Amino acid sequence: MGKIDKKMFLPLDQEEKDLMESLDSDDWQPVQKEEKEKKVVLNAARNTLKKDKRINLRLTEKDYQQIQIKAIEEGIPYQTLISSLVHKYLNGTLISRM
Repeated sequence: MGKIDKKMFLPLDQEEKDLMESLDSDDWQPVQKEEKEKKVVLNAARNTLKKDKRINLRLTEKDYQQIQIKAIEEGIPYQTLISSLVHKYLNGTLISRM
């Protein structure tokens, strides 16, 4: 695998730094049975992203409007923004700005 120009790509966190170093040290190996592995990974991604439950949610008018504004700023539908917030909260990756 080719070397990464470290001047162009500064790591955002320790995990990204470790990944970049692993690329430089040739730790990566080609995948055996590539087509089979590709099918497994695609299936896992589809199941992860599959939204198969519908909920109803009551919000104040003010919260609803603010969510719509944030969604527009992010360039995504407001339902996607709400789903993302719930997902991040449940996984412990939602960061408070307080």
